[in-house]
Amino acid sequence: MNEYEETCRHNLAETCVRSLTAGELLEMSGRREDVLAELAATQLTYGPIPGSPRLRELVAGLYANQGADNVLITHGAIGANALVHTTLVDPGDHVVAVVPTYQQHYSIPDSYGARVSLLRLRAEHGWLPDLDELDRLVTPDTKLIAVNNPNNPTGALIDEAGLARIVAIADRVGAWVLCDEVYRGVDQGGDGFTASIADLYERGISTGSMSKPFSLAGLRLGWIVAPADLLRAVATHRDYNTISVGRVDDLLACVALEQKDAILGRARRITRTNLSILDEWVRGRADVDYVKPTSGTTALVRYHAPIGSYEFCTRLLERTGVMVTPGAAFDIEHTIRIGYADDTDTLRTGLKLIGQFLDEL
Repeated sequence: MNEYEETCRHNLAETCVRSLTAGELLEMSGRREDVLAELAATQLTYGPIPGSPRLRELVAGLYANQGADNVLITHGAIGANALVHTTLVDPGDHVVAVVPTYQQHYSIPDSYGARVSLLRLRAEHGWLPDLDELDRLVTPDTKLIAVNNPNNPTGALIDEAGLARIVAIADRVGAWVLCDEVYRGVDQGGDGFTASIADLYERGISTGSMSKPFSLAGLRLGWIVAPADLLRAVATHRDYNTISVGRVDDLLACVALEQKDAILGRARRITRTNLSILDEWVRGRADVDYVKPTSGTTALVRYHAPIGSYEFCTRLLERTGVMVTPGAAFDIEHTIRIGYADDTDTLRTGLKLIGQFLDEL
């Protein structure tokens, strides 16, 4: 993605809901001039180390049973996840991680010398974890279970009953559960919000960010929601790589979260509209199939052509200018990850060109 993302003509590898401009955020705030005045008065020094009290209260409001003391602001969800692994995982510890998922959740503990057991998600199970298999993988010395809900790249969603079963399995051995919830807020049904692991389990850790449904990846701002004593341990490690997030980022995140209903409403309209377009395209072709996502912004689409996914994606990009992510990056060959939450016209054009490319193979 680093090599091609800035030069492709039709980016269907994007995983964020269509990004907001600064001007759009100001308009959605309903108080443009006040926000600009607040921004102008902001002194560009270090911010509060754990994040401003205003921001931590607003993040806590995204959860059912959390307060500001349960929130630590980080450099994106990528920083949040890395800090959790750094704090909890030692050499020789046992970690169970679902795959496919964001690579951090198995590669970081492996790099620390942990023993990592992989729980492979399967299309025939709807890309949901086999919780009986999870129960078998977890041992008395399991330190951490790492999941991603909603899932990247599949868009599968573990419901509250499934999360409760994961909690029961973890509680049996006293393990922590880290749930990367960066795509939370754009479920295809209901109010769009799945339950959060931090609200369900005393050793539950939720990470999130302003990037995906909130459409503000440029702020590079995320968070950890967890018990306060764990956050104090995390903060010790955080001091080595992050003093604080930027004060401007903190302020703009506050402005966005104060309009969370409007921003997430926009995100759900985009993802629900665009997924219907993708679903119609998949159902209209005999040479692709997928498990329809129930949340998130991405879908893992299987194609039937006899070429590997890296070759497929490279040739597709060279011939059409369309960028998608090869499934081999997730160790699932003959699939591509399509991000469907960006501009609707870009999605329509990209799918048309992918179809033409498939027709020529």
